[in-house]
Amino acid sequence: MAHVWAKNSYCKRRQVGALIVKDRMIISDGYNGTPSGFENVCEDETGVTKQYVLHAEANAITKVAKSNNSSEGATLYVTDSPCIECAKLIIQAGISRVVYAREYRITDGLDLLRRAGVQVDHIEVPEPE
Repeated sequence: MAHVWAKNSYCKRRQVGALIVKDRMIISDGYNGTPSGFENVCEDETGVTKQYVLHAEANAITKVAKSNNSSEGATLYVTDSPCIECAKLIIQAGISRVVYAREYRITDGLDLLRRAGVQVDHIEVPEPE
């Protein structure tokens, strides 16, 4: 499902999707993209990702924060392993497990999650066509 959700992203370099699940229900979702009200263009004219693009995990966490749901004890399913900034948000949001499909070359986010006691699982899933 996270891979399907990633297809909503307007980003060209990498499309990432995230779902927060608690008690077998999706309580939030997100994909990488620009903040609400901004143009849906993630990269500049040279192909570099704009600094203000939000990661899928950050979008899902801020979306659940605006709802009546709590992410305490939830599982985050994400297409790509979280960066260090998203790892900090995941920890603060009380998410207890992260499941990701593709490992990013920089693993400091995963290292921080493990250090905080968050269960981290890498499950390779073929992307849907």
